Amino acid sequence: MNECDEQDLIEAAQAGSADAFADLVRKYRVRLLRFLMTRCASHADAEDALQDTLVASYRYLKSYDPRWRFSTWLYRIAIRNAHKMRRDNVVEFGDLHDEDSDPLLQCIASSETENLWVSARRVLNDEVFAATWLRYAEDMSINDISQALDRSTSWTKVNLLRARKALESELNGQRPGAEAYG
Repeated sequence: MNECDEQDLIEAAQAGSADAFADLVRKYRVRLLRFLMTRCASHADAEDALQDTLVASYRYLKSYDPRWRFSTWLYRIAIRNAHKMRRDNVVEFGDLHDEDSDPLLQCIASSETENLWVSARRVLNDEVFAATWLRYAEDMSINDISQALDRSTSWTKVNLLRARKALESELNGQRPGAEAYG
């Protein structure tokens, strides 16, 4: 789906077309769920946050500002819902010890990439991990990540660089410096 098609769907959904909104949901549902699984304590929590995100996006669709990419607007809503869910459940990623129920391990394949994301979650703080995921797993631009995380582009660039250095050190068996944690 190109940008024009997406904008047409957004405009149709804003005008009340449930089919157009369903098409938008189909486009972003899997990506949003995969991202939310990295932010929530369980698969069920990620699905709940996804549903809350989709409901909120439908409810507030008329407030969407086309100056920003639609995906950035959706991820911003998803981040807020995941944060609210984590705050409500008071669960930190570090408290997840059961690999069978670890949502991150459920959403990525067994490969060297798995080791990278597991290491990233262990080494990086939540916001820097989210920025890293959005950049390298979702292929979002620096500007879109900054908008989604409500951070400056400078913060995003610096913390992505620090994240890469921290992960390189971690994967090479070295202890990264405190600056790498964001």
